Amino acid sequence: MSDTLFRALLDAASAAYRPAGPFAYHFARGKLGGDPLFRKVLQRGMFPAAARVVDLGCGQGLLASWLLAAQRLHEGGRWAGEWPAPPKLLGLRGIDRNPRDVARARRALAEDAALVEIRQGDIATLEGADFGPVDVVTVLDVLHYLDFAAQESVLRKVRAALPAGGLLLARVGDSDAGLPHRLSTAVDLAVAFARGHRLPRLYCRSSRSWIALLEGLGFSVQGEPMGRGKSFANVMLVAQVPL
Repeated sequence: MSDTLFRALLDAASAAYRPAGPFAYHFARGKLGGDPLFRKVLQRGMFPAAARVVDLGCGQGLLASWLLAAQRLHEGGRWAGEWPAPPKLLGLRGIDRNPRDVARARRALAEDAALVEIRQGDIATLEGADFGPVDVVTVLDVLHYLDFAAQESVLRKVRAALPAGGLLLARVGDSDAGLPHRLSTAVDLAVAFARGHRLPRLYCRSSRSWIALLEGLGFSVQGEPMGRGKSFANVMLVAQVPL
């Protein structure tokens, strides 16, 4: 993606957060601009051409805003020819337990309320986590905040909700990565504190353990390192329900 197009995408996706206040706007701009995840999901064409998405632990709805901005730039003829077309969102449901993040997301995405629904709920207990029809579930930098039993419970529900060919995109830390993993968890704790969360206990697994867990639930799994910039030892797991 050209620098000009990336700046246009960043501007469009983060501008939605201005009505939600200075913190929401600056957090969105910093995260969307600095985290390689957002660029990579589009660059790699990780989503299907059209999708109903559930974003677990959605925070203030950054993924929704990013995908909507990409879709609008593409529809307006402003897209990099070397990249696949961004997905057409058929609907996105975000679920997060933090009421302040939920309020920011709803404020920022109010104009897209017919397409994007943000719910407050605790995915650890599955409270409020009615998936409905879904093609893709995203769980990005969230699972290590859940204890091991809750991790497996959530992933079982995801597996049961997805149809044949459905996708789970999960970014997780790799506890076997040594110092980079420790740096990554330190950043996670700092971000959680900045967003008003109490410092949580983290429940980390190795990349091999995450893949084994997902394969045991019936997914076909590929792992893609995300170890650039602020991602340190993170891995994106692309898990598909077999056709």
